Amino acid sequence: MKYEAAKDASLSNPPNPSPPHKNLITATLVNTLPGGDLYYGSDIYGLDITPDGKTLVSGNEDGIEIWDLQTGEPKFTLTKDGDSVLSVAISPDSKTIVSGGKDKTINIWNLQTGKLKSTLVGHDDEVRSVAITPDGKTLVSGSADDTIKIWNLQTGKLKLTLPAHSQIVRSLAVSPDGKTLVTGGVDIIKIWNLQTGKLKATLTGHSNTIFSLAISSDNKTLISGSCDRTIKIWNLQTGELKSTLSGHQDCTWSVAISPNGKTLFSIGDDSYIKIWNLQTGELQSNLYTHPSRVFSLAITPDGNTLVSGDYGTIKIWRLFSQ
Repeated sequence: MKYEAAKDASLSNPPNPSPPHKNLITATLVNTLPGGDLYYGSDIYGLDITPDGKTLVSGNEDGIEIWDLQTGEPKFTLTKDGDSVLSVAISPDSKTIVSGGKDKTINIWNLQTGKLKSTLVGHDDEVRSVAITPDGKTLVSGSADDTIKIWNLQTGKLKLTLPAHSQIVRSLAVSPDGKTLVTGGVDIIKIWNLQTGKLKATLTGHSNTIFSLAISSDNKTLISGSCDRTIKIWNLQTGELKSTLSGHQDCTWSVAISPNGKTLFSIGDDSYIKIWNLQTGELQSNLYTHPSRVFSLAITPDGNTLVSGDYGTIKIWRLFSQ
């Protein structure tokens, strides 16, 4: 079954129109895919895209769905009894999917066949976030049990457990050079040496839960999105707070940085995708896009396509300058 492309989502009369800028980055909606249960919908908590930009993986309360990103055709669905998926990550070689769920486990899947390869057990509560290092050898997981676990992805062996936060580990990010791990808790960000597990720095400034983190491709900039309605831009090397962006009317659920490091994308409870100039902090585009809050965000490696997920819907956007 093929899903028809939707109309341009740069709405003619959005509630909060984009500011007038020259050479701004904006988006056209090119496809809408149903995620999760066909009739009742399902929150799309996790999105990831293969390095070649051709395959989309989405995680929701009903399992994992694999899509052909170019055509919108569904490839197959992965399910495991009792598994409501809260996060997904694709290995750099595009052969493996890792998912974290409400059942406290981490599942490792074969992306080509859809078969479950193994299940990692060790967390005592929901696995809220997962990430794979750039070399594909290490898996990191963050949980509602307040810990981070570092695993050998190839063997499934647990390498380290870090008592990271006093409450739920909501978000994490691995630097592109594979040396640094950043984790977000209720209102504190921690920066770790990924090889040793040593805490390098603690960043304060947010006043509510940090739901999302992103690191620039040059390993210099950290972005954090919080339920305090702000996005903060940090120097990852020094821990210095560079600027604070305000614009979302409620929780910021996800942030993503363009591959060239010039543009920041953010989504939240207010149903907007906001597009920012990362160098100046200017809001470039303000797209009122989803009928409900938007949970997840991913961008293709070439920087030309953005994917967002809300309650039961995945939207695919073509990015362009105007």
